[in-house]
Amino acid sequence: MKFPSRRLGRTAIAVAAAGGLMFCAGVSYAGYSSENLSVKGGANRVQGDRSEVVKRAIDKGRAQNVILLIGDGMGDSEITSARNYAYGAAGSFPGIDALPLTGSYTTYSLTKEGRPDYVPDSAATGSAWATGTKTYDNAISVDIRGKAQPTLLELAKAKGLKTGDVTTSEIQDATPAVQVAHISARSCYGPVATAKTCPEALKENGGRGSITEQLLDTRPDVTLGGGAKTFAETATAGRYAGQTLLAQAKSRGYQVVGDRDSLAKVTKADQSKPVLGLFGEGNLPVRYVGPKATRTGGTTPAARCTPNPERPATQPRLATMTRKAISLLDNDKGFFLQVEGASIDKQDHAANACGQIGETIDLDEAVQVALAFAKADGNTSVFVTADHGHTSQIVEAGENTPGLTSTLLTHDNAPMTISYGTAEEGGSQQHTGTQVRIAGYGPKAANIVGLTDQTDLNTTIASALKLPSRLPRR
Repeated sequence: MKFPSRRLGRTAIAVAAAGGLMFCAGVSYAGYSSENLSVKGGANRVQGDRSEVVKRAIDKGRAQNVILLIGDGMGDSEITSARNYAYGAAGSFPGIDALPLTGSYTTYSLTKEGRPDYVPDSAATGSAWATGTKTYDNAISVDIRGKAQPTLLELAKAKGLKTGDVTTSEIQDATPAVQVAHISARSCYGPVATAKTCPEALKENGGRGSITEQLLDTRPDVTLGGGAKTFAETATAGRYAGQTLLAQAKSRGYQVVGDRDSLAKVTKADQSKPVLGLFGEGNLPVRYVGPKATRTGGTTPAARCTPNPERPATQPRLATMTRKAISLLDNDKGFFLQVEGASIDKQDHAANACGQIGETIDLDEAVQVALAFAKADGNTSVFVTADHGHTSQIVEAGENTPGLTSTLLTHDNAPMTISYGTAEEGGSQQHTGTQVRIAGYGPKAANIVGLTDQTDLNTTIASALKLPSRLPRR
């Protein structure tokens, strides 16, 4: 992995010099072996005083670039279970756990009347960091009165920065959509659903169009993910009426690619030839498969996850998409990039521990790519967080609990039982209202320390990039 390096700031030099979090003399993360965990201090993660580590991580400067990585539904329990499985209880993620500054933020949404809704969805939570404005569940970057709010991606583009939106879900799904669209319901992917659910948004009614049509109008320099199915729908009004959305994209200059090799061949992405990567009809297949949770899963023999045979080799992985997006966006003026590991949430809904663990590992690999670039560049901030918490919990192994459980054999060669208790078998497990972790590296990252709210992340990123407060009038 190699990125162009123009300048090295003080923080990046300190980090790069010793690797990861071990960038202060006398401070390191303790080694791990099963033999030393039982002795005093054997499970310690830190040796020495971390004060200098934190000091050196604080950078009050301005970021030229910001990379925001979202683990959808990635609460503390999802991070911990994936870490246990992949690296062991005393191990650590080389990406997610390597950011030097951490905090927690609240994720509640609002009702249309303005009261707190303690258990939010991805649309409202994504809108909160994208726009700095809390809204109701299902809403995409509009306030509770339905008024469109400018997004970080739109403001970055208005400033002249390059922009990107990467996901393992359909690119019209809530988290990627909050940066490029404004609509009353997250389900309005294309003209068909919009006519039924969001008729006020139809172009023939004077609206902005469906999420896909708004994406094409917003025109990020790089958009990568799934969701090709919706592009087969036909525009019903406007300049491109009668054309499929895919034909419209091509006629508007988009470089449309559909697999890993075609993405690798792209050498440039800008407003004259933005890149639109559509790597699946719907959401992209996950990394791992394994036993789903059942009512007796806590007492069944511990299993290991296995590679998903339905994940094609031609599909670019999240780390690959992240690396390519960064290389296409890197320029002298700066960029804003959002990256989502989407199916941590989707597999949590399905009570599929292996699915959510594999997606968390995939996200960690993307975080490693982002951090490597940031350390070499010296003027890039990286933020890693989730949109909301989810249902899975690590519970006592060898016992059944109310709800559904599955037991996996971890890196420690020990059983780990994960419980899902918010829906009956065959139903969809639900989000939770817990605060979630946020971690940062680079200029302005100290603003995420302690307890903040999701809307604070919008302020932090906007301040780091010195974005305008509003879009220019059309």
